[in-house]
Amino acid sequence: MRIVIAGASGLIGTHLSEVLRHAGHEVVILVRRAPASAAEVAWDPAARRLDPAALAGSDAVINLAGAGIGDRPWTRRRIAELFRSRLDATGTLTQTMRQLDIPPHTFISQSASGYYGDSGSTLLREGSTAGTGILSRLCVEWEAAAHAAPPGVRVVTPRTGVVFSRSGGALGRLLPLLRFGVGGPLGHGRQYWPWVTLPDVSSAFLFLIRSQHQGPVNVCAPESADVNSLIGALAAALHRPAVLRVPSPALRLVMGKLADELLLPSQRMEPSVLADGGFNWQHASVARAAAWIGS
Repeated sequence: MRIVIAGASGLIGTHLSEVLRHAGHEVVILVRRAPASAAEVAWDPAARRLDPAALAGSDAVINLAGAGIGDRPWTRRRIAELFRSRLDATGTLTQTMRQLDIPPHTFISQSASGYYGDSGSTLLREGSTAGTGILSRLCVEWEAAAHAAPPGVRVVTPRTGVVFSRSGGALGRLLPLLRFGVGGPLGHGRQYWPWVTLPDVSSAFLFLIRSQHQGPVNVCAPESADVNSLIGALAAALHRPAVLRVPSPALRLVMGKLADELLLPSQRMEPSVLADGGFNWQHASVARAAAWIGS
């Protein structure tokens, strides 16, 4: 298949591109600079500019584009940038699809577990309602923008959880602390994080390209775990203690809105669509994920 990816320079996009190429697919990357190879095509989502020829003949388009959620403090300007970068990119892709006589069969447009907001211990399936808060509103608008794709395009919106990688991603700042024995749970630690390893994210996207499902998909591991359990398992895999808890007030003082939107909310997601479709996780349990990260 010919697969076009927007936002391929990030953690997920870089790994996913390699997985897709290894599976024998032709991968075309949309870039915001001069193309460095025939596999790259320039676009300008802020100006809503993309040559329709870039999507012509493609079987699937994967949209991962958007400013980093946790890269900077959430000032009013940064929040506006988070919305604008995602809605401009998604809008540019759907607008370009509408210019084609034969649009791509599949449009997979990233969303996030933040769609559900702070939901405590409630089990969250794909049909659960959206939460409240900035990140919930962002995900709702992001998904709605994806569904502006032309008729006949199968739209999938993966609500991806906290991605665990051996470097970078959600653990990029935490793992070095744990390795030095100075890390620990965040807040009270009883909040659920819908975690998933990077290899399983890429495998899930490949699975969704091949499936016939449309609509939201919870992309997370099938084993629920709270922060206390996750941090404890990671520390044990690294043979280090994890006793230095970071209290919620300290997180809010340092991170502001980010703490209440990313670290302290509880989302007990269940990957119903993936499980019902027969998806096989490489790291289905916390123990397996921790062992992989610590190896």
